[in-house]
Formats: sequence, C-alpha cells, structure tokens
Amino acid sequence: MKKLICMILACVLVLSLAACGGKETASVSTDGSTSMQKVINALGEAFMEDTGANFTYNATGSGTGIKAVKDGTCDIGLSSRYLKDSEKAEGLKETILAIDGIAIIVHTDNSVADLTLQQISAIFKGEITNWSEVGGGDGEIVCIGREESSGTRDGFESITDTEGTCVYRQELTSNGAVLTAVAENPNAIGYVSLSSVKDTVKAISVGGVAPSEASIKDGSYAVQRPFVLVTKDGVELSETAEEFFNFATSSAAYEIITAAGVVPAN
Repeated sequence: MKKLICMILACVLVLSLAACGGKETASVSTDGSTSMQKVINALGEAFMEDTGANFTYNATGSGTGIKAVKDGTCDIGLSSRYLKDSEKAEGLKETILAIDGIAIIVHTDNSVADLTLQQISAIFKGEITNWSEVGGGDGEIVCIGREESSGTRDGFESITDTEGTCVYRQELTSNGAVLTAVAENPNAIGYVSLSSVKDTVKAISVGGVAPSEASIKDGSYAVQRPFVLVTKDGVELSETAEEFFNFATSSAAYEIITAAGVVPAN
C-alpha cells in the first residue's frame, strides 16, 4: 500500500512539472539603438499591460541590434539608421517605426543659438575650431560624438557629410553620456536624439529651423533620421513577437510614439 501511494505521488509530481513547463509566459526580446529607448520602453510597457507577455529591451547600439537579428539572438532589432545595402543583402529587413530629429546641443551658457549645416560640418571636421568664428565667444570648440557603431552617429555623419572625417574629443556610448559631457563643458558641442534632450543643455536651430515635432514632420529640420524595426526575411517571428510588431506599427501606437517625442511613420 505504501509503495502504491509513493508511485501515485511520483506520477502526480511528474504531471505537475509537465503542466508547469507548458505554461511559460510568452515573451518578446528587442535589442539595439539606445536612442530608441524612450519610445520602445513606452511601447513595451503598453504591450505588457495589454497582453500580460514579457517584454525585454537591451540598449546595446544599432550595430549590435542589427547583428543580434542576423545571429538570431533576439526577436526584433532596433536601429536608428537605415539598413545598409550589405545588410539587406544578408536578408535583413527594415520597417520604419518613426522619424526622430538629431538635436545639435551646446552648453546652456553658449551664446550661439543657430548654425548652418555647413558650419556644423566644418566644426566637426576641425575646419572651424573656435566659437568666435561662428558668432560666439572666444573658446576652443570641443566636439563630442557617439561610438562608431551608433545609429545616431551614422545618421549625423551622413546628413552632415562628415563620414570618417570628424575630429572628436570624446566618443561616448549613449545619449545620456553625450548630454552629461556637453552640460559640463562650456565649449562643447554634441548631438543626441531629440527625444533625449534635457534642460541641462541647449538645442540650437539649424539653418534657422528649431528641432521640433512639427519641423521634423514637415521636413524643414534638416538633421533627422528613422527609427527602424529590424527583422530577417524567411524567419518567422514568434506569435508574441509578431503581435508586438503589429501593435507597434499600428494606429493604436500613434499616441504612445508621439508622447515619446518622435513622429510616427504611420
């Protein structure tokens, strides 16, 4: 009798473990652009609240996120630049989620409030080296940029025609780090996602146009780039990842994306 009871308990335990294993919480993983942190976190929170699924975001940079999709280590990659032809040739696919402005930032005490695209290019190339050359005070200009794999850097250098020619004093790994560096140096200039700008720095206008949702939407602000969801052709998303993708690119996400400081693509 005792032996029979033990056998029954063992069977119950096995069935219980099997049942628990079949009830794993659905999840979706994203990886990539640090500039997309605000909008992706907002979308992820809304998705979790609505579905009960788990949502993860690794802020590793656009290049790393793109590679993660290619290697199959995340569901959806996040890039703050367009995919390159070589990346598309490897089977990667881009879906534009939103349009973001890249704000050119200086110290709050800097008297310079506007620069042309040509002046910005010359500053970062090291052709203009003193603020007095662009209507500011006497001081050596200190250029702060992002690391090589950053989508923000790729977007900025493409728009300003400075690829491979920028003279950076510092190359930092996040928008937050650039904000801090510029806020602490009266002679610094840098660039960050518009949605990341805080009152610790001053975002200047470019060619007389201030960065804003309206100027990004109508195209008058010159320094702007896409926020991209990256997937791989021929590789089906999980049911949960597909559900998140459809939600993020639907009209239901419009207000969430707008509230995050960027312009929805749809």
